[in-house]
Amino acid sequence: GFAIAVPATVGEAGGLASLLTDPRLPESFGSLLHSSGPGSGWTLLLLVGPAFIVSPGLIQKSYGAASARALKLGVGWNAVALMVFAFGPVLLGMAARVLEPGITDPNAVLPQLLTRHLSPWFGAIALAAIFSTEVDTCDAVLFMLTTSLSQDLYRRFVNPGASDARVLGVARGTALVSALAGVGLAVALGSVVSALTIFYTLLGVSLFVPILAGLFLPTAKAHAAMASIAAGVATVVVLQVATEGRGIAGLTPALLGQIGRAHV
Repeated sequence: GFAIAVPATVGEAGGLASLLTDPRLPESFGSLLHSSGPGSGWTLLLLVGPAFIVSPGLIQKSYGAASARALKLGVGWNAVALMVFAFGPVLLGMAARVLEPGITDPNAVLPQLLTRHLSPWFGAIALAAIFSTEVDTCDAVLFMLTTSLSQDLYRRFVNPGASDARVLGVARGTALVSALAGVGLAVALGSVVSALTIFYTLLGVSLFVPILAGLFLPTAKAHAAMASIAAGVATVVVLQVATEGRGIAGLTPALLGQIGRAHV
């Protein structure tokens, strides 16, 4: 879908050179090193990148690999594919700044671009690609939640003697509640970016340090990991509310959460 949509929309906008030199756009528009703050550019990558390394969904899938070689190849090619794919939405957004300069709602950019500047067939294929990607992401997140809560929490701590049928029932109930909560958050939050930022921030501040410590520090203990998780999440929540997401002295709540839990 993106292989069709990106060349078509960029071409209609005058090509890549036009996107970088259009006088209506800021000079920093084509700079790979530019960042307007914690919510963009390399700064955003540094804040949310750790979550991709320790995502429970990815780790759970990794344990299903047939061999260590298959795991390395799978993770490596997945990283390459994601890196290539990451340029697609960005180029579409750059084209939209030229073709639809009056758009003020970020959530309307892609649907408007695909429906107004592509043929119905091409636009439908591109939208289907986006929808399928979102569905795949949802099932990965639900898999992560149901497995963690039913196996790691319920069977390990709440009811160690639970039968497989009971654990399956808990997993199904967890999937239903989590899905409904996801729909509620989608309605309540202002944009997809806001939802993803919250998700990856919580993943980063809760799991990054404990997992790395467990892998590379022989003296790391379970109680230290739990204390680190509690300190990181508490720091982010308190600073997010107290500073309305601005952080302190240029440091975002996510970064301060990482620092706080690493110290713990």
